[in-house]
Amino acid sequence: MERSLIILKPDAIQRGLMGPIITRLEQRGLKFIGMKMIQIDAALARQHYSVHEGKPFFAGLVEYISSGPVVVIAVSGAHVIETVRTMVGATNPVKAAPGTIRGDFALEIGRNLIHASDSAENGEHEVNLFFSDEELLKNERSTDRWIYE
Repeated sequence: MERSLIILKPDAIQRGLMGPIITRLEQRGLKFIGMKMIQIDAALARQHYSVHEGKPFFAGLVEYISSGPVVVIAVSGAHVIETVRTMVGATNPVKAAPGTIRGDFALEIGRNLIHASDSAENGEHEVNLFFSDEELLKNERSTDRWIYE
């Protein structure tokens, strides 16, 4: 089973979109194994975005993700990386398909509402960056047999 980190960014929180976004993820059948609202500090933001260090937009990413509260969510399941990325839509909301989170709710690349891990390796790294082992639940669900073959 893969794990992915989802971050509802400050714009999602300020716009009151936590409920609609979380509902979409939950209704799809994703298994939530951790969730919390936090304020990301600059040091954690730099760690999270370290792959972009040295790029012209790095400072803006760090500043923005630490500008207000966020909700971090750890999900697990088969094909969870691809599933979440498809639901989220293209990074640039103008190019995101209707029906995706960004395609339905966002207009600007710098205010694109949500982060989702882009690979299984990054999913593991990012979940471990934001959650301790004690914060992650097994969350065995009786509905899993109706979601997964």
